[in-house]
Amino acid sequence: MLATALAAAGAGALSAAAPAVAAASAAPSAPSARPGPSAAHRRAGTPVDNRFWSSSTDWRGGTGNGTKVLTGSRSGLVVATPAGSRDYADPHTGTTSTWEYATWTSPVHRSTVPATEAIASWNAETPAGTWIQTELRGTYSDGVATPWYVMGRWASGDGDIRRTSVDDQTDDRSTVWTDTFAIDDPASGLRLASYQLRLTLYRKPGTTLTPTVRRVGAMASDIPDRFTVPAAAHGVTRELTVPRYSQNTHIGQYPEYDNGGEAWCSPTSSQMIIEYWGRKPTAADLAWVNPDFADPQVCHAARFTFDYQYDGCGNWPFNAAYATSYKDMNAVVTRLGSLTDVERLIRAGIPVITSQSFLEKELTGAGYGTSGHLMTVIGFTAAGDVIANDPASPSNTAVRRVYKRREWENIWLRTKRYNAAGTVTSGTGGVCYLYWPTEPTAAQRKALEAVGVR
Repeated sequence: MLATALAAAGAGALSAAAPAVAAASAAPSAPSARPGPSAAHRRAGTPVDNRFWSSSTDWRGGTGNGTKVLTGSRSGLVVATPAGSRDYADPHTGTTSTWEYATWTSPVHRSTVPATEAIASWNAETPAGTWIQTELRGTYSDGVATPWYVMGRWASGDGDIRRTSVDDQTDDRSTVWTDTFAIDDPASGLRLASYQLRLTLYRKPGTTLTPTVRRVGAMASDIPDRFTVPAAAHGVTRELTVPRYSQNTHIGQYPEYDNGGEAWCSPTSSQMIIEYWGRKPTAADLAWVNPDFADPQVCHAARFTFDYQYDGCGNWPFNAAYATSYKDMNAVVTRLGSLTDVERLIRAGIPVITSQSFLEKELTGAGYGTSGHLMTVIGFTAAGDVIANDPASPSNTAVRRVYKRREWENIWLRTKRYNAAGTVTSGTGGVCYLYWPTEPTAAQRKALEAVGVR
């Protein structure tokens, strides 16, 4: 249900003409958990650094090769004159195609948090005949450079390429686990000190088509190992009116996408929030869905967040990118530090999609345990308990749940836990998705800035 494990081997490669992709020695064989302003945004005492490029000034501060900057009401990056062409062998279709491309490389960003992990996310429009690749290259705290790591190959459709993460990327000091860059041995003291991102925009040769990238960036963090977290005082009582969809009503539907609805917690959560903001797929978009299926938009979200390498719908940045395939939406993957952060967002009218794992006994009323699950926080009761739209419910009407504040806080923010076998495994350390419109209210803008997102 989460993109937390190494997917099946066999990622495709670009031709030798491509920018360097990670020098990939064999990754560990066993699956592993995921471990305006141009300034970086870090809150005091929170080991998280967010840096996102989205303004005209941001784009002009990077290095383009064949790209140009769109100005106007919303800035973006597009193909102007392609830098060249290259072949891409899609490992999921067996097809090799030639594509024109242009690139943009960000300035080096020195993280305010020497990091053990980094997660890139992006907002892009990719009409048919186009797609993008996002890469990250960093410098370790000892001055040694990482390879260029592919953080995702993305298309909002699936008719040109299959959107995919890339396995087997490591230099024996760090590894990319589906969507997360991670230092292999954090106990060694090694950290990611700085990084830059590279976008490659692809289009069919001889056309004027172009992807448009509206935002790209990364969250870098160094969350300490912890089985429990300090309790945050309750400060907000509010409940947002968010559509309710159950993933379980889709069990058995379209099993080619992550085994059907039983594993669709992430796209179901994403769809709830997209519709909260007044967006939804059109009837034409949904024409492919069996008309006998209720809530076809959930099937649609599963198909168009599906990561063909991970073989699942839980790739975090892919869900954020899907949200921004709808008009005038922003989305990022980040970490929050406490329920105080969530309350701040809820007060401003911004729901939060959170990632957590737990035993059944650790979350009263859930009725299940999970090694990874997404749900949506939509409010807080007068007592401070968490009101969540939990897609792992038997019906849409049962989706709204109230969970005990202290239990919920701990299962979301911890980085270590015991699984059902009594073995120590990982937690997500406060990972969440934030989706919001391009024209937020002043209060929403202030709340996002307060949690380090601009």
